[in-house]
Amino acid sequence: MPEVNPDDADWHKGIIANPNCSTIQMVTALKPLHDAARIRRVVVSTYQAVSGTGAEAVAELRHQVEDIGRGRPVEAAVYPHQIAFNCLPHIDVFLEDGSTKEEQKMVEETKKTMGDPTIAVSATCVRVPVYNGHAESVNIEFERDLPPELARELLVAATGVVVEDDPGSRLYPLPIRASGTDPVYVGRIRRDPTVPHGLNLWIVADNLRKGAALNAVQIAEVLLARNLIRVP
Repeated sequence: MPEVNPDDADWHKGIIANPNCSTIQMVTALKPLHDAARIRRVVVSTYQAVSGTGAEAVAELRHQVEDIGRGRPVEAAVYPHQIAFNCLPHIDVFLEDGSTKEEQKMVEETKKTMGDPTIAVSATCVRVPVYNGHAESVNIEFERDLPPELARELLVAATGVVVEDDPGSRLYPLPIRASGTDPVYVGRIRRDPTVPHGLNLWIVADNLRKGAALNAVQIAEVLLARNLIRVP
């Protein structure tokens, strides 16, 4: 991830993996905070759009909404249950410990991209009836105190991040507004008084752009800039 671990490109062995879309947007926001106060633990719940599954899932949601509106029976083919007007706590396959593969990816990739295997990560990934744009509720426990005001300043200065955090004016990140744009949007920045040095964030991004295509292009740009690949 160019905003997080660009130096890792220097020791690649010919293959560089794009992280999971949910990991990308979360870690883009977490890295500047981690550098400032070191993160000890992250608890994240995701609200992931159907476009993350693919075009067939987008079509299924659209058809289900139409069928319900016209009083017709609903059929589910892409997902195990109806996705329209519903939430599915089931993304990818279930593992022996009860978590899903999607949740396991978030745990492992967060540690890897942040370069800190000691960070404790707990993830619950949920598919929601939104066409595009993933959202995340993120609870963070730091090693040192990080006031919300300083966290906000760090995020404003961070590359690829846009802060939308004015609850009094009803300004906070929304998937419908993030869709079709490149940044990672962060808002609802506030203390969590239930843990030492805790903060809560709300993070939203277009999962097809920053969560996939844009990040891949940015990786290629880093490799070209460092002369690690050549274009014939």
